[in-house]
Amino acid sequence: MKNAKKAAPHGAAAPGRRSASAPKERLIAVKPSGQKDESLSGLIHDLVRQIPPGRVTSYGAIAAVLSLPNPRMVGRAMRTAGKDVPAQRVVNSAGRLTGEHTQPRKLLLEKEGVTVKGDKVVNFKVVFWDPCKEL
Repeated sequence: MKNAKKAAPHGAAAPGRRSASAPKERLIAVKPSGQKDESLSGLIHDLVRQIPPGRVTSYGAIAAVLSLPNPRMVGRAMRTAGKDVPAQRVVNSAGRLTGEHTQPRKLLLEKEGVTVKGDKVVNFKVVFWDPCKEL
């Protein structure tokens, strides 16, 4: 049996595969000051502050770049955002404003030059800011 693959020892992953118990690589949050950020909400808020005016991103894009298992974690953090966090720039994956206070968020986006019709961002793919590519 020349082409037979060698079985990995019990508990070890086969070559080229991660074992189920291997830790997933995660980003280490660092504030602009260089200090480690201990708060997940704080980390999400810091990322949202980096979204340029006139651009939007999605809960899922933020979750992906931070290796979070669920975009709802981003939504939960956005509920605690203060006035210094441009929460209006975070929308769902279809480009829709969701959650509470959609009208004030719509007005803030329109002030930044983002066109919103109803609750949907017009030209969502054009104004989408992808943190995986932009950071």
